[in-house]
Amino acid sequence: MEYSPPPLFKQGPSALARLIFFVVLSLVLLVSDARFKTLEVVRAVLDAGLYPLQRAALLPRDLVLGAAQFAVANNTLRRDNQTLTAKNLQLSLQANQVATLTAENMHLRALLGLSHNVTTQSIPAEVQYGMRDPFTQKVVIGRGSQQGVQNGSPVVSEDGMIGQVTRVFPMQSEVTLLTDKDEAVPVEVVRTGLRSVVYGTATGDTLELHFVPISADVVAGDELVTSGLDGVYPEGLPVAKVVRVDKQADTAFARVVCVPVAAVRGARDVLVLHYKSDVPARPEAPAPASQPKDAKAKKAEKAAPPAAEAKAHSAAAPRAASGARR
Repeated sequence: MEYSPPPLFKQGPSALARLIFFVVLSLVLLVSDARFKTLEVVRAVLDAGLYPLQRAALLPRDLVLGAAQFAVANNTLRRDNQTLTAKNLQLSLQANQVATLTAENMHLRALLGLSHNVTTQSIPAEVQYGMRDPFTQKVVIGRGSQQGVQNGSPVVSEDGMIGQVTRVFPMQSEVTLLTDKDEAVPVEVVRTGLRSVVYGTATGDTLELHFVPISADVVAGDELVTSGLDGVYPEGLPVAKVVRVDKQADTAFARVVCVPVAAVRGARDVLVLHYKSDVPARPEAPAPASQPKDAKAKKAEKAAPPAAEAKAHSAAAPRAASGARR
């Protein structure tokens, strides 16, 4: 006996027919949307209508993430605020010390009658590229003689000195870096006031302080600044920091290895300093004698005969007088 539902619940086509219809409709919609983009408008309308529901569903998550980020940001800002406050106090103390030392320096110079009128002009420049020669440490900057760059001018960055202008073109200039093996800079140890000359090395990443006696007070960590004695570099530019001091008994000088304080190879924006010092020029050495030794000897020989004749005449005079008496 077959069971069939009552006529009240028997509505529409069968389940199989409805499955086939919806499968075919889905395939048609997929193909038409993929080929002809027919459902773009429908998709946009549905997205706009469902956006408030999506935001409402994501609201708890956003609240939790926002609270966590607020707590982290608040803690970070407090820590940064404390660090900056401490650094501000330290810089204020250093500024006060610098002002005091500057006033004392000016007073002492006025008392001793010394002048320290130095004018330094700066020209901003950008490092364009490095030289292709692997055996030299040189870069090219985008300023030349047309912008006032002069040969021999020091080049600095925000951290310290990086090199010196060694060749000037109309629109570009060549800068030899501190780490070049042919570069030498007169420096002074800040802690002790010891003066020496720092040279580049063949490796191109370190510096060496030459002619330092073994008994000199130089230790790792000492800071080196320009001494200003050569009249080329301004006084007090940060140059390098001592990292190692090797003292050997068989040599009279210590080997002092340093590293530049500035990013010599990583600098992008630099300043070219046009330094003018009021130090008077070095006096010229006296001219050498114009007459050689041979000429002096000849003069002595020429002056000798008259002297001999006078001596002989003085010796013959007594003889003549004695003969006259006889």
